[in-house]
Parts: sequence; structure tokens; C-alpha cells
Amino acid sequence: MNLDLTEPIVFFDLEATGLNITRDRIVEICVVKVFPDGQRETKKRLINPCIPIPPATTEIHGITDEDVRDAPTFGQVSKSFFEFLEGCDLGGFNVIKFDIPLITEEFKRNGLDFSLDDRRVIDVQRIYHKMEPRTLSAALRFYCNEEHLDAHGSEGDAIASIKVLEAQLEKYSDVPRDVTELDQFCSQRDANSIDRDGKLRWGGGEVVIAFGQKSGMTLRALADTEPGYLKWILRGDFSEEVKEIVAEGLEGRFRQKN
Repeated sequence: MNLDLTEPIVFFDLEATGLNITRDRIVEICVVKVFPDGQRETKKRLINPCIPIPPATTEIHGITDEDVRDAPTFGQVSKSFFEFLEGCDLGGFNVIKFDIPLITEEFKRNGLDFSLDDRRVIDVQRIYHKMEPRTLSAALRFYCNEEHLDAHGSEGDAIASIKVLEAQLEKYSDVPRDVTELDQFCSQRDANSIDRDGKLRWGGGEVVIAFGQKSGMTLRALADTEPGYLKWILRGDFSEEVKEIVAEGLEGRFRQKN
């Protein structure tokens, strides 16, 4: 590794039951310690989160409740991983916003004070975003080798967008040429998203909440136990599509995936 190390640095990644730092739990952890002399040591374990893994989350990382049924809890391995990280800097992809806060919460639940004091953190995602700006001018320069002289002028931006798309279609043979397929390719939602904003998704054939503290819970369960939350959605800044599906749930009508 072409990096000047004075201390070992641990690159790590967590898979979890969801994205909520305080509510969700780790289901898999992998840590790779890189020593100043270049040697590496790796530890990887499945973790029993002691709560169900939502089907929508399993579809992302492939880890099921059955996979972790006989795995140790984080409490049972927390000291081992805590000691493995002791005296090390940290690295990974998106670790600043997700992995470090999540593992800090897990350590705290088990009486371990995981501090970033005296640790340096290398987030590969931050480097990527800083070095590869996502602007139309940068795209025109990258794909067309042109400078965007009329940046932020509406006509200039529109024409630049056409040029970039034409160059992308020429460069990437696996990008769809069909407009419908290209629409799906550009969409941020995956095949199981129900609405265009990805607030609701399919999980086990049921409508599942895909945002906030209730992420992973089915519409049916919320209608039974927390109808007030669904009424909050109806009053909130959500699409009419989402509100229609939620309103049906409050009336006892639940859509199912065909």
C-alpha cells in the first residue's frame, strides 16, 4: 500500500439489519488490519443481531435470519473486536456516516467506550467525492474533452447535457438505448421499490416502509400497532402515490406483490 503508516490502520465494513444507527444491529463484520510493514490480518464474523433481519435488507446483502441463528451476538465478540481495533487508525467506504457510528453504538451497549480520540480516519468515499466532482462541467470535460464555457446558462447546460449523453452512449455499450430501459437505469430505486422516491418497497410480498425509524416494518404491522405513524405520513411531505397506499392500509386494504 502506497501510504505512509506510523500506526496500523483497520479497514472495516459492517452489514446490518438496516441503516438506522441507534435501532439497527450488525449482522456481519469484516476487519482488515494493515500494518506499517505491509502485513495484513483479517477477521470476519457473522453476528446474531437478536432482532429479525427485514426481508428488504436481506435482498441487499443476502444475509438471512437462518444464516445468523447460530452465530454469536455482538456482545459475545465485542471485546475481541474492540481489542483488535485498539491503537489503530480506521478506514473504509462511507465509514464516517455509517460504519463508525454503528459500531460505536454496539460497543456502547456492551459497556465499551469506543473513542475516535487519537485515531485518524480515512474514508475512501470522501476522497472519491472530492476528487471526482459531479458537475455538468466536469462531465463535459471527462466525456467530451470540452470546457463548459456557458455553465449555468439554461441553453448551454441543456446542450451540454445532450453532448454528455451522446458520449456516454458511445462509451458504454451496456448502457440501454431504449428510453424506457434507460429511465429504469437512471432511477435510484431498485426492482422492489414501489414508489418513485423509494419510500415504500416490497418485502416478502408485503408493502414495507423503507425510510426512517420504521424502516423494515410492514404496512400491515404498522396499521395494527401504530396507526398514528401512518396518519403522520398522510399529513407529511410525501408523494400522492405513497399517501394513497398508506390510506388503503389504514382502511385494512393491503396491496400485495403479484
